[in-house]
Amino acid sequence: MPTPPDSPDDLELPPYVVPHSAESVKVIYADESLLLIRKPDLLLSVPGRHPLNHDCMITRLQERYPDALVVHRLDLDTSGIMIVARGKPSQAALSRLFQERSVDKQYRAWVAGDVADDEGKIDLPIARDWENRPLQKICAETGKKSLTYFKVLKRENGNSYLELQPATGRTHQLRIHCREMGHPILGCDMYAPPAILGSAPRLMLHASRIAFPHPVTGRKLVGHCPAPF
Repeated sequence: MPTPPDSPDDLELPPYVVPHSAESVKVIYADESLLLIRKPDLLLSVPGRHPLNHDCMITRLQERYPDALVVHRLDLDTSGIMIVARGKPSQAALSRLFQERSVDKQYRAWVAGDVADDEGKIDLPIARDWENRPLQKICAETGKKSLTYFKVLKRENGNSYLELQPATGRTHQLRIHCREMGHPILGCDMYAPPAILGSAPRLMLHASRIAFPHPVTGRKLVGHCPAPF
């Protein structure tokens, strides 16, 4: 019989089992209506279909806040700030804010190469790439309007550190928009060539700020979550 592995880290997981970060979900702000939390990278926002992918941001959070409900998601590889509703009325109200584009989001990202312009926008329609799921693609015929604003915060070692502000919320929008302007996000396993994927220990994308009107008081609530890179 083959020798068993020395530790769980030596086990090769099937492709449908995703990594699970041991880092905890941090609560940044809490009231009776909502939570602002920090999701670590390599943690799903919601449970996956496979039983081994049940561990995720919302199931961990519901251990402390049983009324916690999902309003939006971050990719497995993306870390940063998220809004979580407390109870169904709050979930409905917060979901409307997202639908009405009343939620302002900012991200930080390291991208490959020196971005020439100090700031600008990427206005390219995004559609599902059905033949290469779960990838997305730029498509003028079937794509939905997708708009991202960017600002260069610094340039260092041949790469650029960006502030990204998506005006729309398409799947993989920031990843594919950065790729399309010729500067893939470092560590991106979907839209970057191997050399750029391997140039960082993780996807260098982090949700750093979120601002929106409180669903009960109407006052502007702003949450900050500094990037770890």
